[in-house]
Amino acid sequence: MDHVTQERATTEPLTQHVQRISGRVRAFDRRHPLAWDLHLTGFWVLAALIDYSGGGWLNVARDRDNPGWLVLTLSLGLSVPLLLRRTHPRAVLLAIAPFALVNAWTGTALQAVLLQLLVVFHIALRRPPRNLWWATALITAPVAVMAARHPQGTPDKDIVPVLMSIAVAVAVGITVRTRRDHTEALEDRARRLEIERDQQAQLAAAAERARIAREMHDIIGHNLSVITGLADGGQYAAAKSPERATQALHAIATTSRQALAELRRLLDVLRDEEHPRGPHPELAPQPTLTDLTQLIEGVRAAGLPLHTTTHGTPDLPPGRQLTVYRVIQEALTNTLKHAGPGTTAHIELSYEEKGAVTATVTDTGNGGPSQPTGGRGLPGMRERTALYGGTLEAGPRPHPEQGWRVHLHLPEETPQ
Repeated sequence: MDHVTQERATTEPLTQHVQRISGRVRAFDRRHPLAWDLHLTGFWVLAALIDYSGGGWLNVARDRDNPGWLVLTLSLGLSVPLLLRRTHPRAVLLAIAPFALVNAWTGTALQAVLLQLLVVFHIALRRPPRNLWWATALITAPVAVMAARHPQGTPDKDIVPVLMSIAVAVAVGITVRTRRDHTEALEDRARRLEIERDQQAQLAAAAERARIAREMHDIIGHNLSVITGLADGGQYAAAKSPERATQALHAIATTSRQALAELRRLLDVLRDEEHPRGPHPELAPQPTLTDLTQLIEGVRAAGLPLHTTTHGTPDLPPGRQLTVYRVIQEALTNTLKHAGPGTTAHIELSYEEKGAVTATVTDTGNGGPSQPTGGRGLPGMRERTALYGGTLEAGPRPHPEQGWRVHLHLPEETPQ
């Protein structure tokens, strides 16, 4: 194990160094493709000219009596077109073909003809595979001409090595192309995953904001409505019954403290999410159906006569209990705010099997719709109901009855 660790420590820095250099070269190539092409083409042109001026071509020539101008022309014709090998590989191969044919016909046999393999590599890298067939034929034809006009042993000794060289160039081009396509696919997938992650984060943030707004609306809206009702009742009773006014003030103080405590808990939870290492916030369970009694007493203390009717025995999970509680709370809050004086309200609860429940809140208000447009109350109730596939109806009671009706139904629980 220690030997493997030591070997990794020795090889990884070299690998990373090579990858870093390769990445820099590719980055430079992407930014300055023409500069890279000019350097590489200049290198091959210089090599061809050195082969011409130094007489190295005479070592492999089939005919050494060819004039110098012809050798120079062939050297440039076989190397200069490489400048466009990446953008127009097929055109470059066609441009080189006449020089390769003359090179074979005259028996000059310049080694620069092998530069066609670079073009074949780029055709395999950037063009459809069907282009390789005619490219192979275009390169092999001059070789066959040379084998026929200037034989040097059997023809297969000239043709087979060229075909093998073409096969190697094609294999390298396809390998690089496959690796490049795979890398691009991975990068595209990473980009799409990053975009999807950002979208999911935005959706989660929006859902969290909606949840927070819903909870704050339920907490603050209801308690303020109760406080308003108590204050109105206390003001009315102040002149006739100071004791009733004192009771109203006491109830206002109690309700205010409860609202502040609930709001503080909610804000502490949010602050704890932002600072996970901070002090643990004071938590409290969400309201359940057992808290309906306190809710009803608070509404009655605010001056709204309220009657309840219950059918069946409640046996609901906490999430459904919270939904029923919040819907009833919002309906009563709207009655306190908008129903007008002399209003009475009625709550009817019906518990069925497998978690199904129906809740109906009606009032006899004459102050217009209990749910004003543009508020968060009704959308919040609908969002809570939709979580359990339920239905919510809110609107005026049918004629000739007067007032407002909120009807909630949560269906049976679906087995997971």
